Order: sequence, then structure tokens, then C-alpha cells
Amino acid sequence: MSLYNIRAIVLGAVNWGEADKLITLFSRDRGKIKAAAYGCRRPRSRLASAAQLFSILELQLSEGPRLDIIKNCDHNGFLADFSLDYTALAYASFVAEIVAEIFEENQPQEQVYEKLLQIIPAMLKRNPRVVALAAFFQILEYTGSQLQYEYCAVCGRKIEDDAFFSYEEGGAVCQKCRKDENIIYSSTVRKLILHLLNLDWQAPSSFNIQAKNLLSAEKIMLDYLEIILEKRLKSLDFIKQITK
Repeated sequence: MSLYNIRAIVLGAVNWGEADKLITLFSRDRGKIKAAAYGCRRPRSRLASAAQLFSILELQLSEGPRLDIIKNCDHNGFLADFSLDYTALAYASFVAEIVAEIFEENQPQEQVYEKLLQIIPAMLKRNPRVVALAAFFQILEYTGSQLQYEYCAVCGRKIEDDAFFSYEEGGAVCQKCRKDENIIYSSTVRKLILHLLNLDWQAPSSFNIQAKNLLSAEKIMLDYLEIILEKRLKSLDFIKQITK
């Protein structure tokens, strides 16, 4: 089995067997990697750090026919310290689960990796609910399942005023192309989504969001995630538990 070295972020870990874990990693060069950390749940295991969420690791892995195996890892700190902010942790976990579920394994995703380096720490600096929403719209642009927000997904006409939204058509739908089952897509929601899409994580500007527009944009996000993933994300229960 060939060995390779890589720097990666831990996006998830689940127990496997008596003392092992399955780790979901995300790297610049290979994108998502699912790997086994054998014995990492044993006391004093040298692989224990591989299971810590949002760790930055330097790893040596061996390629396997079904699953790569973590042979060694060095812990290089965390993307953010969520020990005192469980709300931020909940929304960061939501973003991590989106990335873990939406991307195929071993597909280079340099831009998504760079986004994660900026988005996860931003959870502690900005409203994490808004950060998670912006993260969804930005990350979706790299999936091949992105939606159209500014132009009609049917005729291509630029949308200026209130319009409609269709997941089946792939996003915004103008008045002329609408169908009865399409949901309302207001101009204020469109402007919010476009603002979030272009949010600069290095120097994010302050802005106000009306609750109704936030809820509408979140509904688009959550409904579309269920459509493309065909399931409900587990992290949503964590968010509900922390924020109730």
C-alpha cells in the first residue's frame, strides 16, 4: 500500500469497532478523505488527536482498497476554540457536515479548503447563524449543484423586482416563467443572498438583516440541502438543542 503525507482539517469522527474511529478529513490537495484511525480511542494513543473536531493535522496515511488508514499524525492546533461558545460550535458543525456530505472523496478542492480556513474562525467573531448561511451559499458554488439567484433559471432574464424560486428549475424564476407551485422570492431576499455570496471573510462589512429575510434565505438553504442530500443533517438537531 502506498503512503502519502497531507495537511488536513478534521470535519468529523465516529466510533468504529472497539477502539477505532472513522475520521472525515478535508485537505487542499485531495479534498474529502475518509480514513480509519485504528486504536485512537485507547488511552495514550498517538492517533487520539485525529478525532478532535476542527483540528489541523499533518498526517501520514496509507491508501487502502476501500478506506485509507492513518498511520501517523501531528496536531497543529485548532481552527477555532469553541470550548466557551457552543452556539458557534453548533453552526460550525453544520458547515462541516455540509462539506462532508456534499463533496465526493479524493477530489481536489483548494478553494473550499481555503474557505473553511476563514469560515470556521469567523463563527467566533460574527453571528454564527449568519456565517453558516453565508458559508452554505458560497460553498455551494463549488459543487456543480449551485443555484441561480440573480437571473431567471428558465429564460436567463435578469431579475430586478420580486420574483419566484424553483428548486426544480435551478433557482430564481421571473414572473413570465413562473409556475403556480413556485415559492415567492422577494427582492430583499435576493439582495441578502447576493450579499452573502460576496462576503469577504478577511474584512466582512457590518450589515443588518431583517428576521423575515433571514428565515426565507434559511428555508431556501434547508429545503435545497434535503433535496440534494435526500436526508436531514444531524447537526440541525444540535443547533436546535443549543439555541432553544
